[in-house]
Amino acid sequence: MAEIREARVPDIGGYSDVPVIELLVAVGDTVAKDQGLATLESDKATMEVPAPFAGVIRELKIKVGDTVSEGAVVALIEVAGEGVGAPAKTEPAAPAPMPGHKSGAKPEPEPEPKPEPRSEPKAEAAAGPAQARPAAAGEARTPPVAFGAESILPGEVPYASPAVRVFARELGVDLSQVRGSGRGGRIGKEDVQAYVKSVMSGAARPAAAAGGGGLDLLPWPKVDFARFGEIETRPLSRIKKISGANLARNWAMIPHVTQHDEADITEMEAFRKRLGEENKDTKITPLVFLIKAAVAALRKFPQFNASLDESGENLVLKKYFHIGIAVDTPDGLVVPVIRDCDRKGLLELSTELGEISKKAREKKLGPAEMSGGCFSISSLGGIGGTAFTPIVNAPEVAILGVSRSSMKPVWNGKEFVPRLMLPLSLSYDHRVIDGADAARFTSYLAQVLGDLRRLLL
Repeated sequence: MAEIREARVPDIGGYSDVPVIELLVAVGDTVAKDQGLATLESDKATMEVPAPFAGVIRELKIKVGDTVSEGAVVALIEVAGEGVGAPAKTEPAAPAPMPGHKSGAKPEPEPEPKPEPRSEPKAEAAAGPAQARPAAAGEARTPPVAFGAESILPGEVPYASPAVRVFARELGVDLSQVRGSGRGGRIGKEDVQAYVKSVMSGAARPAAAAGGGGLDLLPWPKVDFARFGEIETRPLSRIKKISGANLARNWAMIPHVTQHDEADITEMEAFRKRLGEENKDTKITPLVFLIKAAVAALRKFPQFNASLDESGENLVLKKYFHIGIAVDTPDGLVVPVIRDCDRKGLLELSTELGEISKKAREKKLGPAEMSGGCFSISSLGGIGGTAFTPIVNAPEVAILGVSRSSMKPVWNGKEFVPRLMLPLSLSYDHRVIDGADAARFTSYLAQVLGDLRRLLL
């Protein structure tokens, strides 16, 4: 006998109010288990909501433009037993959606905005690019946000959720300068991002600039490009918009320095090709060797496997080795994270790298697969170039850029011999890492890539 069951939004890494950007099915469609029902787009990636069981779509509870949270009902699916697919086990009740969301369930009426208490409530996990907790009383903040008497009176406190307050604090934004677009003037993340963009473009001036601090920039030049010839206006993807704001913040707030070096990978490349011939079902790229070498270097220089805390006064040293890999997709750059790289061999890393890169290009990465990185690698070797300056992916303190390898004559003490040399570009946060340590790091990395036996030490 047919049964109508609910398909709900699964665990999406603690994110809430994630926009629905695409519906992948219509009423009457027959779907298989794990088939995509809708596409969501968070701040970091797009992801699909899979069908938890096979059946026929009888009703869609969401539409494009709605926002949903974990547990929200996406669709009603008629499960026809053996004819369509074995019914899945009864799922535990999912948490109720946030009040005011547009998931199709009857939302609770949103309360009228009320002044918030003088002290800030405990912040929930920020939905921004970096996870952080609010600073405790008396704790230094980085960057500091000045508050006058007017801004801390109950009637003047900006109307924003704890998560938005944490997000604004990470960007150094005074919420009293931000105009909220939500109901009752509520400030959302998009309002904070719009304010940062306006400051970067010169359209708005931060309050700190009047006192000599902040970014006191000239206005962005306004040009009528159509005067000079034919033009086309093309909107940026959501991922590029979000990543653009993050990159601008990282570049402006982190004192970047880039150390360049070269690694002799002649023997490594010969070994890689032999390994590929022996394992034809697995694509083995130079990137997996870089991951293992990076882990060895992070072990030897633990200050690179670290992050500054929100006070800017303590260094959090990590005992795990999760490596972020920059992946170029049609919608923009994303950085999925491969976890526990110290416990995996070259073949296992090759398989996982291929799978996660495919998911990134097919927009199937979840937020959990984009978080927790210790150190990032950006490889342009398949495209070209001799060197570049990658931007540190906060809250990490360093990132490795790799360009195209080339044959070069290298003096061995007696004669010049052809060697395959790989350019390395290490950008680092100079607040945490000194130039001498960066030079030692890249030098050791080159030694490991030049002689893989060092990985056994």
